[in-house]
Amino acid sequence: MAVEKKFITKALADLEVKNFLFVELERAGVSSINIQRTPIATRISLCVRKPGMVVGKKGKAIKDLCDDLTAKFNIENPQIEVIEVMQPALDARLVAEKLGKQIETNPRVKPILRMALKEVMEAGAIGAEIRVAGKIVGKGGKAKTITVRKGYLKKSGEPMNLVNQGRYVARLKAGCIGIKVKIVSPETVFPDKVKIPSATAIVAEEETVVEQAAEPKVEAQVAVAPAQKPAEKKKKPPVAHEKKEETAAVETKQEAQ
Repeated sequence: MAVEKKFITKALADLEVKNFLFVELERAGVSSINIQRTPIATRISLCVRKPGMVVGKKGKAIKDLCDDLTAKFNIENPQIEVIEVMQPALDARLVAEKLGKQIETNPRVKPILRMALKEVMEAGAIGAEIRVAGKIVGKGGKAKTITVRKGYLKKSGEPMNLVNQGRYVARLKAGCIGIKVKIVSPETVFPDKVKIPSATAIVAEEETVVEQAAEPKVEAQVAVAPAQKPAEKKKKPPVAHEKKEETAAVETKQEAQ
């Protein structure tokens, strides 16, 4: 068998296992399934809203699930790891599933969408979008699309991979309704996000720089000051000596006359 066909058959087998687990664990609220095949065992990681329903009493439910995987899909030594979703309101798959079940019981779509969007934003999401398409009105009505969004959301490019997306199909008598949810979690950091400091922070930094630059000049002045020579004191001329010379000069003049 060619290498390409091996990859395709492996992906199809994993898809069948995931679809089986989504149906079997629908009440537990499955968010995501990760399958990792190794020569020793097959590890299956389940992120669910209610882990107790997957494990069961004394681990009976998870043992039965492992037996079903071995019997139906020929998986040897399956090891299932159950991870609890801490914030279901920020998980796009769980939000879409919850909306689908509410729409199946209540035909009023717009109020349900607004309430769901409000819960997502109150949970701390940066942005969110909910899109519902299908025969929403009822029997005999035309298909239409309703979209509600709030906050900051990426629509294209590589940053779109950071957006959490989830889908669900609600089955009504009039037809199927597709639900698509996009959520940007609070810890998401986009590559084009640049933090610009405020004006007060810039002024404070400039003041600190000026103070640091002025301190060495003061020290230099203080260090040079002791090296300067002290100012010389001016000597006053002796007054008494000058008077004696003047009297001697007067006496010599008188004698000469």
